[in-house]
Amino acid sequence: MFAFYVNHMKPVRRRCKSVLTDCSLYVLLWWRGDLGQGSSGAGFYHGLVIIFYRFPEGVMRKPDQPERLYLDFDGFFASCEQLAHPHLRGRPVGVVPFAGVGSTCIIACSREAKRMGVSNIMPVREALMKCPDLILQPQNPDLYRRAHNALLSEISMVVPIDAVKSIDELTCKLDRVQQKDPALVTQGIKKRLFELTGPSITCSIGYAANRQLAKMACKAGKPDGHCVWHPADMPGPLFGVMLGDIPGIGHSLLRRLYRAGIARTEDLYGTAPKQLRQLWGNVTGERLWYALHGYDLQAQPSARGMYGHGRVLPPSHRDLKSARDTGKLLLTKAGRRMRRDGFSASRLFLWLGTRNGLLDGSFGRSLDMAAVCDEMGLMAAYDQLWREALNELESSIRIVRLGVTLGELCLTRERQLDLLIDDEPDRRRYEAITEAMDGINRRYGKTVLSMGLWRPPPGGYAGGKISYTRIPRLEDFY
Repeated sequence: MFAFYVNHMKPVRRRCKSVLTDCSLYVLLWWRGDLGQGSSGAGFYHGLVIIFYRFPEGVMRKPDQPERLYLDFDGFFASCEQLAHPHLRGRPVGVVPFAGVGSTCIIACSREAKRMGVSNIMPVREALMKCPDLILQPQNPDLYRRAHNALLSEISMVVPIDAVKSIDELTCKLDRVQQKDPALVTQGIKKRLFELTGPSITCSIGYAANRQLAKMACKAGKPDGHCVWHPADMPGPLFGVMLGDIPGIGHSLLRRLYRAGIARTEDLYGTAPKQLRQLWGNVTGERLWYALHGYDLQAQPSARGMYGHGRVLPPSHRDLKSARDTGKLLLTKAGRRMRRDGFSASRLFLWLGTRNGLLDGSFGRSLDMAAVCDEMGLMAAYDQLWREALNELESSIRIVRLGVTLGELCLTRERQLDLLIDDEPDRRRYEAITEAMDGINRRYGKTVLSMGLWRPPPGGYAGGKISYTRIPRLEDFY
């Protein structure tokens, strides 16, 4: 706690702005005094301001033990395929979005394929040149979802899971006993995974003072590794990491850092927090500085901003009619997810990746809606956007990719009705119909009722895509 006298309120506000999120501000004494005889009534303020710093749990705290665990499964999709299909074990495997398509890319590869130079997001043609024996295996998101749930159940028997970061990454917070012997924790986790899956699915585990450093330690120990970055040993291990390999630093940021004279991790470590905030253009850079210096900063809670799905269409379904049907299916899936979480959307976005001969292009439109969540309202907006697309695109054009997004969300129970349109009776009727359709589909575990024909594209799993931050639920595969 400290106190100081001020003679104007605005400078105090400016001075305290950067710390007010982590402290309480109390004004104990405040009065106005005249400037003196003959003044025109202007005055200034005196006051005693006392600031009590009260840092929340985990904020700006620098642990002296490795409190965080970060686990990353090795080649997760390919490992799941090898577990489910014994003939793939020990052989180079590349997971692809669709079967029989040579123009796509490898979305995951096995350790055997990596030894031959194959990597994720590598074009199939290039991968086959590096590894002619590569086996192309179509993706199976439902298999990965079920494997994910089973593996997390085993891990939670050893250490409580703090946060699931993606389908193949998670983080845990160690208790005081576990902090003293991280190797014992690793041994317990790997023992349970081996008993469940055998040698097919392995993981790498990193330990450090916070999530950021633990994730970097995990990557340093790949594959099938165990790496501890003890706070007492820092920052030595950190300086062995290339600047571009630090999570959160992409290509554009890397160029920006180079222009600022920051070419090594040591240079980044030696900067000031405010300098990184300026380089990033937001508080993320400053948070990274504190994370690299061993402070245990907790991730800020984020609010849901959108629901959406995208799809690369197989060659047989790139005509306008097939693309339109696929987009309708994706919008249905996004709407179900949105209703499940209790939200309504006020804007619908449609994006199309087009190809006309050798020329690639795109089409994008959005449409305002009146906080809609029912199937009829969503489809009416989608049809309007598609009519605009048909008016602009040539009939011979091919749709290679498409995406639909529901944005400008609000909780359905808190939405505001349109003052100029009295559609509440119709809306309630449409929402009751939609709720009944969702209930019947959940009861039978598949889509038995839909608005219009239900025509999933080849390859399956439309709307069940596994993104970096979203793990699909069983309902997403209906």
